[in-house]
Amino acid sequence: MSIRIAGVTIPQDKRIEVALTYIYGIGRPAAAKILKDLKIDPNVRTKNLTAVDEGKLRDYLKDNYKVEGDLKREVLGNIKRLKEIRSYRGVRHERHLPVRGQRTKTNSRTVRGNKRVTLGSGRKPAAQKT
Repeated sequence: MSIRIAGVTIPQDKRIEVALTYIYGIGRPAAAKILKDLKIDPNVRTKNLTAVDEGKLRDYLKDNYKVEGDLKREVLGNIKRLKEIRSYRGVRHERHLPVRGQRTKTNSRTVRGNKRVTLGSGRKPAAQKT
């Protein structure tokens, strides 16, 4: 039986501390803090979790954390606001350029898409005269 928390199916064979990180908005430190607050052993496998612990986890996340859809909506709203007020960061988002001050002469491939637009490199030589 698989466990669903916040609309995410959590893997069965992983430690619960790691399995919680499959939820958007929860990383390793947050997962460790949640388990410490709920007094759940972080080394227990997800499949060995009791129904009571499962319910406690679900309720705790609902009450104390903004995860998955709500968090994604908030982040997109923040970016939209930056674009509307025409801030520097908003403009960088619009142009698909690095937002946090990274250089763009080299690197920044992931943000701009892997554009390798160098002319002449890899071009076949022109046909020879006969």
